Amino acid sequence: MSDARYATEISGSMSSRSLSEISEVETFRLSVNLVSAARRNIGFLRTVAESQWLHESPIVIVEAIRRYEELWMPLISDLTVQSKTPPLVLPPLDIEWVWFCHSLNPVNYRKYCASRFSKLIGKPAIFDEENEDYALMRCGEIWERRYPSESFENEIDSDLEDPVDIVTNEDLLFEVKKQRNLCKKFSVPYMNEIVYLIAAKQRYKGFLFLLQRSTDGCSPLVPTLDILLMWITHQSYPTVYAEDLKEMEGDIWSLVSVGELVNKKEVEETQKLWDRAFEQPYEKAGAELALDFDGVASVNPPVHWAVSDVDVNTKYKAMTPRFLLEVCLSVRLSSRMKAMHEDIKCNFLCLKMVRCHRELKMENLISDICLDSWQKAWHLCGEFGTRGLMLELRHRGGGFFKRCKLLDTATFLWNDLLRAPSLALAREVGDQVRIVASITPPVQAPYLLKCVPDRVTDDSGAMISDVILRMNRYRPQEGRWLSRTVLDHAGRECFVVRIRVGGGLWRRGDETPSAVKWEDRIIEIREGSWSYVADSIGRAPATPKEPPEKCQAAWNFSTGDELLISWESSTSVPGLRFTLINEMSPDSSVKLLRGRKMQYQVRKASNKTNSSHEEQSEDGEEDEDGFITFVRFNEDNPNGRATALLNWKLLAVELLPDEDTVLILLLCISILRSVSEMRKEDLGNLLIRRRLKESKLGARDWGSVILHPSPLSSSTNSSPYLQPWHWNPEAVMASERADLITRQPGFGYSPVEGGDKLFKRGIIT
Repeated sequence: MSDARYATEISGSMSSRSLSEISEVETFRLSVNLVSAARRNIGFLRTVAESQWLHESPIVIVEAIRRYEELWMPLISDLTVQSKTPPLVLPPLDIEWVWFCHSLNPVNYRKYCASRFSKLIGKPAIFDEENEDYALMRCGEIWERRYPSESFENEIDSDLEDPVDIVTNEDLLFEVKKQRNLCKKFSVPYMNEIVYLIAAKQRYKGFLFLLQRSTDGCSPLVPTLDILLMWITHQSYPTVYAEDLKEMEGDIWSLVSVGELVNKKEVEETQKLWDRAFEQPYEKAGAELALDFDGVASVNPPVHWAVSDVDVNTKYKAMTPRFLLEVCLSVRLSSRMKAMHEDIKCNFLCLKMVRCHRELKMENLISDICLDSWQKAWHLCGEFGTRGLMLELRHRGGGFFKRCKLLDTATFLWNDLLRAPSLALAREVGDQVRIVASITPPVQAPYLLKCVPDRVTDDSGAMISDVILRMNRYRPQEGRWLSRTVLDHAGRECFVVRIRVGGGLWRRGDETPSAVKWEDRIIEIREGSWSYVADSIGRAPATPKEPPEKCQAAWNFSTGDELLISWESSTSVPGLRFTLINEMSPDSSVKLLRGRKMQYQVRKASNKTNSSHEEQSEDGEEDEDGFITFVRFNEDNPNGRATALLNWKLLAVELLPDEDTVLILLLCISILRSVSEMRKEDLGNLLIRRRLKESKLGARDWGSVILHPSPLSSSTNSSPYLQPWHWNPEAVMASERADLITRQPGFGYSPVEGGDKLFKRGIIT
């Protein structure tokens, strides 16, 4: 059967139906709970990826394969004889990983089981953590009775170089090596959300529907990531998979194309068949074809979707979690526009957010939209607080003023999309364009904070002001503190950072405050916003101390950490060195790396498309100046995990939920204070003693919308506010009047706050 005839049959049978209307009668019966099974598999793959010992030496996998073939498979085969269903036992991690990889090649696995055991061996469906622990414990007891001389855990010496006594199955070794990086495909945290997996199951049923009608003459179908997740989950339960797909004639592997075998033609054919069957774009948010073909590489996402099991910052009531979701809008011309194609050259679509970032307006000409296929118009990440997006169909008129006429609008709210089948909704605008918007479930994202200058305060936390003095019946104000207010991603005040700079009283005369010594210039953090009348002086101080030999500055933090700062000129890479020590946490260590490292590394385009191929930026040390990547090392992450990125010059930070905000803020302000004193230069505008004007909330919110640099997206926008903040920090984070006030230090300051000499001491003089 030809592809054209096949597509026509599908189109005729499915022209008025959606994915949610497909029943198992029309495809295959799914005998396993794929949603629960997929969640379990994602957790399992994550455990495998985090188990460094399993990958540190080839001999470990060779031994795992031996244990799988010689010990586990005979054991599970004998246990299966006693029951019709797989027994509730699970092997140790190394064996289960080999078993999992082997099952992802169903044809090879069936032949292997048939030749050795004359039956297909299945896997128990255990999705509850408590039952999983019981199954592992029970397996250990059975193992000890059957193999008293064999350790239950893999205890092979990874330093062995030539294990002549171990013979391995080369085909099985190839399968394990092939799946080593499988976890990276499904590491995004929204893939573990129930609503995402339910939508993925529906799309998998649609994929099976297409497979069921495939013939040998058709091009192989290429699964998207969500379908691939469901497919390998289905395969990981061999007996269930074989029973569910027993009516499929021939080998299903010949009908599906994955990995390096995929070509562009197969992708295009799959997209066309899906469109004709369901009248929807094949790719959607969180369900893309992450493939490399014809020399075009997939693009890394601009957002680091971190997996954090805990949020240690819930103890700070002033902090509000930040949630991100991925959005994809696909468009095509309405069928009735075929005859009117020449009359729409002046019409265009304009994308806006329902809430936040009112300056955001991305346009797409109607004349650039395809009539016969879906086109990805916009691909972006947005904060859940933006509520949704709105598309306007406009007509650009002629004349001097070039006025635009609004023709129609379509609104997509996040809450509506979360309730929609497959997390997608379709709208038609002005009988001209059909639009499908899809999203991923919102998941907690890294916190995004920045410090902005604020007024000078006294020891009690009250603003130094004539007004405050009168309100307090002229009770003297004592002390002078520099203040910085910490704003979160939505512009909310969540902390205030203060640096003590002076002492002395101020009544109604001309008393001049006196500067305090370096060791008395403590840094304190207070939760919440200032009342500017009176408040507590802080709960988390950082105290300067006498630095040890070869160090220029040292600080003790209330968190128990000690910061050491030095300037090394004798090394091959001279410059600042930062060391953070905490003797109370021997199981965890920290390394402070200069610049944007690991997932924060900035990459720039090397070709005209500005997206297809990427290479590491070579901007030099100056471009990285001010950035520090905070990397934690512990038992779970022996190779290190970047949990925060800070820019101490701009006092801007991004941190994962499992990293302590107060520690990062103390670190950031202490480094700025120390380096300014070392270089005798106001590097981070510490002399500013006024609350600077910020962009009006909702007008241009930093981080609320991030455009995905997808080569398939037809929309371009060079605004730094649509990029991750650390790509262009000066443009996004710097306050609007900072440069003006820095050039004119005496601008707008009251004498009662203290002269410039008071605040310059230890910075410039």
